[in-house]
Amino acid sequence: MRILVTSSRNTFALDLIRKLGSIGHTVYASDTYGGAVGSHSRFAAGHLVTSSPRFATDAFISEVADFVKAHEIDVIIPTFEEVFYLAARRDDLPEGVRVLTGTFGDLARLHDKASFQRLAEDAGVPIPETVVVTSDEELVETIARFPRYFARAAFSRGGVGLLTNTGPLAGKTPVEECHPTPEQPWLVQPFVDGPMVCSYSIIVDGRVTAHTTYVAAEQWAHSTAIAFLAVDSTDTLAYAQRIVDALDPGFTGQLSFDFVDHGDGLRIIECNPRPTNGIILLDAADVGRALTGDVDEPIVAEPGTEREITLAVVADCFAEPLSHLPTSLHDLLHVKDVGSGWHDSLAMMWSPATIVHGAKIQHGDRKEILAALGDDIVWNGEPVDGMTSADAAALDAVHAGRV
Repeated sequence: MRILVTSSRNTFALDLIRKLGSIGHTVYASDTYGGAVGSHSRFAAGHLVTSSPRFATDAFISEVADFVKAHEIDVIIPTFEEVFYLAARRDDLPEGVRVLTGTFGDLARLHDKASFQRLAEDAGVPIPETVVVTSDEELVETIARFPRYFARAAFSRGGVGLLTNTGPLAGKTPVEECHPTPEQPWLVQPFVDGPMVCSYSIIVDGRVTAHTTYVAAEQWAHSTAIAFLAVDSTDTLAYAQRIVDALDPGFTGQLSFDFVDHGDGLRIIECNPRPTNGIILLDAADVGRALTGDVDEPIVAEPGTEREITLAVVADCFAEPLSHLPTSLHDLLHVKDVGSGWHDSLAMMWSPATIVHGAKIQHGDRKEILAALGDDIVWNGEPVDGMTSADAAALDAVHAGRV
């Protein structure tokens, strides 16, 4: 196949490019800046620099459409929130190209944490008590109800902008900086003790074809995972399929879920309707088979498989040496890097370009840069320029709480 992988700045996008290229597919990469790591992989046949999906949607879609035609692309695989713009403007892409995404309406239901709460409940997936707030006053009143609380915006990602009074992130975000609105609500939950468990799934025609479950052996700034350990997938696979069954028939795409292990079982927290680093725990051949749907049973990552992003582990070690040095040294000595064996070191040499890209948008501490790294490709619940009337109605329904 001839494949275009978008948002190639992400480590998991680079991993996907390597895996698909290594098994014989012709893979191209795209992003909004030339220094994206995946665009410089030796497994990429070429790359495209596009306009921002978020800030220049018409130009982005036009550029992708032209590239698809020029390079006879069979499949587009989004790896970040450009998935929403591609789904909303699917009719403006060349006929015959397959886009690995569900309908815009389903993606909105999954991404909006308020509607996802209802979706999970309807699917019979355990979820913590959740209160949706739409004003500063409601937020203050609600967090006062819980001796220990955890709150975040309905449209958020990457462990950035979390409000809590418990754990290592307690007090990092002042409540005065949080401003829920009806268009941008926040969710408040009681803080649940227990480790975070994450999953990643490939879904083809309404069926999970590959699945990984993992814990973050190490995190960057107590948020984004940078070292990964595969664990048992029995419960998360069943929950993922239940949620897929609650979506439009024939859903095809990639879904990532976060759970917390409460001690008496997993409870689901949120969904990212796109890939995450869980994909790095799958073999290349398995990813290829899963994307075609050519599997009898879901392919599941072997528990005990470990991978790390070595450059990030080193950086975090120096950033917080007292707390992270022992774990970081263990990981550096014993855990396999995501790039190990690929002989593709040039790609990761472009990693600083991603930090520079983020720094151009937000200057300041690590939290601000982390948030800015995807600022030009995120979707925060707004109408998409040029979206169909059906998708606009689906978005209105999500915001109104009717689905």
